[in-house]
Amino acid sequence: MSERDDFMAWVGLRLKDAEIALHNGDAAPRSAIWSTREPVTVLGAWTSGSGPEEVGHIFRQLEASFSDCTSYSHEVIAADVMGDLAYTVGYEHTSASVNGVPRDYTLRVTQIYRREEGEWKVAHRHADTLEQADKPQGA
Repeated sequence: MSERDDFMAWVGLRLKDAEIALHNGDAAPRSAIWSTREPVTVLGAWTSGSGPEEVGHIFRQLEASFSDCTSYSHEVIAADVMGDLAYTVGYEHTSASVNGVPRDYTLRVTQIYRREEGEWKVAHRHADTLEQADKPQGA
């Protein structure tokens, strides 16, 4: 297996499991795969922050907002690994309750990862809400 294949396996398992847990109201798995070293940033679809303290606060807010995840998929359209850095670009398709109201939505997401002590950690996330009309054909 190549380094990229190993990374993509991590994305398909560990990252996916963490996102499903978050959308079920448990931020602990997501927090476990995020860096606590500077720089760490979130430019989120609903809120943004910089630094470990602000990022942790964002995760606690999201944890309190999400519940009842019935579907989550991460459609990766581009990804690569360069030494101890990696990135993914794609779409996250989610069905979950937000503040008790069932919602279906798609986010356009770019994430940057760095290897810390042999493990991948998310160091940056940029996400915005995608209107279906914005999605390119074939994507």
